[in-house]
Amino acid sequence: MTIRVLLADDQTLLRSAFRVLVDSEPDMEVVGEAADGAQAVALARTFRPDVVLMDIRMPGTDGLAATRMISAEPDLAGVHVVMLTTFEVDEYVVQSLRAGASGFLGKGAEPEELLNAIRIAAAGDALLSPVATKGLIATFLAQAAGPGEGPDPAVSPERLDALTGREREVLVLVAGGHSNDEIAERLQVSPLTVKTHVNRAMAKLGARDRAQLVVIAYESGLVRPRVE
Repeated sequence: MTIRVLLADDQTLLRSAFRVLVDSEPDMEVVGEAADGAQAVALARTFRPDVVLMDIRMPGTDGLAATRMISAEPDLAGVHVVMLTTFEVDEYVVQSLRAGASGFLGKGAEPEELLNAIRIAAAGDALLSPVATKGLIATFLAQAAGPGEGPDPAVSPERLDALTGREREVLVLVAGGHSNDEIAERLQVSPLTVKTHVNRAMAKLGARDRAQLVVIAYESGLVRPRVE
């Protein structure tokens, strides 16, 4: 199956480079290009891409607002957004995940990292670059909450009551940045069993994808941010 990709960046040269890279892959194709967030939303509605590579900072409607709009539309539930940042410590990273993005990637990433990111997002998995996996997401959530504040009150701990004990256990490990294979090894179960638990947790918590599970785990207080 060909992965359909939409490019959203206000820099024409960068979009052109991404197009050449993506179109060079036999399992991918670029279906559209947008110079701002409003165009990205309009093209997402038109083409229903599997993945949107979305720049955070764009004139007019920025990538964050565009991601919120895409995530809010039930008809676009199959569209996965990967935010592109100039710096991996971008202040909007966690807001992007809250807005519904599947993850983020630094613009300085290697071509293979970008292509891998597209495939990961298209499969519905969370994309957190190696630098961001584990510690960085926790750091942003801690900063977002502010000194001395607890979990986000909008995400009640009671929301997790629908989960079984095993699903909670898996959720904690997902929030720690572990892959299904790593979780399977820790729990001494098969990767397929882990995937089943993850999918059930997503369904019960109304999470679009694995990245949203990470945010819910932290914001509900199930996992505490650790700032190093």
